[in-house]
Amino acid sequence: MLHKIPKHFTKKTTPMTAEVAGKAITLVREGGLNQQQAAALLGINQGRVSEVLNGKRFFGASPFPSDQMSFDI
Repeated sequence: MLHKIPKHFTKKTTPMTAEVAGKAITLVREGGLNQQQAAALLGINQGRVSEVLNGKRFFGASPFPSDQMSFDI
């Protein structure tokens, strides 16, 4: 018998936006993080970071200014 998984057990991810894409670009290309580290920091799937970096999502997204980046950790 299958049971419904309570909502508090499911992961919530950050919605992918042009801003998040820009932050991913900055973290990987300028910050020296790998895709998995950037994804974890941003709360997104590593596959989305790969798609952004390869131009499959948010093609032409600009790097986010590193002096404006902040994270709630």
